[in-house]
Amino acid sequence: MSDYIIRATACDGQIRAFAATTKELVEKAREIHNTSPVATAGLGRMLTAASMMGATMKNSTDVLTLIAKGDGPLGGITVTADSSSNVKGYVNNPSFVNPPNFFGKFDVGGAIGNGTLTVIKDIGLKEPYSGQVALITGEIAEDLTYYFATSEQIPTSVALGVLMNKNNTVKQAGGFIIQLMPFATDEVIDSLENKIKEITSITSLLDEGMSPEDILNRILGDMDLKITDRLPTSYYCNCSKERVTKAIISVGKKEIDDMINEGKDIEVNCHFCNTNYIFTPDDLKNLLKSGR
Repeated sequence: MSDYIIRATACDGQIRAFAATTKELVEKAREIHNTSPVATAGLGRMLTAASMMGATMKNSTDVLTLIAKGDGPLGGITVTADSSSNVKGYVNNPSFVNPPNFFGKFDVGGAIGNGTLTVIKDIGLKEPYSGQVALITGEIAEDLTYYFATSEQIPTSVALGVLMNKNNTVKQAGGFIIQLMPFATDEVIDSLENKIKEITSITSLLDEGMSPEDILNRILGDMDLKITDRLPTSYYCNCSKERVTKAIISVGKKEIDDMINEGKDIEVNCHFCNTNYIFTPDDLKNLLKSGR
């Protein structure tokens, strides 16, 4: 298993935790979208977070969507995950480049700008659950920490990191999400807060080559850490010619007739995997004839 997530508990269930290594899926996203380093960092953080949050969903049809939308030149980032932690995503302006921030890190916050973080959970109810918060920093991890605290009332520590090689390929990517359960004691809360303070940055841990198990052991190793599951995560887009066909049919007969009368092929692009689907006028005529 290359990219994977571990689920764990600590302090007799008072803490639940997730940690992930996502280098390969972030590199695949970079290749698909030809992202700049700062766009890779932002998209990689979002994909990593979504992979771990996807692991919390129970049904095979559940879908999680994260949208960071700002007024900065990057525009925004959209990612989705299913309950098997298959993830996909895209950046509105993948080629944008900016200088590092004051600390010499990728300035993802500056690239996204001011805006909102939206979390949508489609878990089979009549209406999907949707929670939205203002972007606090635009650096993603801090914004998700704020989201969990305000929208779900779960004290949470989120760390996400992407490291790049000099040739702009992905060197390391991963992160963790650690949450306190409602019945956590003050002693456990204080102990966890002190442990989190010892972590200077997730990127430094990743740069040491630490695995998800190593990272959680560093933080929770003396707090009765129990690793309960290990599951794969990958970049996967489930688009297909059939799905795109249904989308075209949904626009209505009049619009399809207009496309046919123009006499030109139409091209439909999937935002998530950059696959192009071509439909000729004859293809469109056959769609109308078949009544699909």
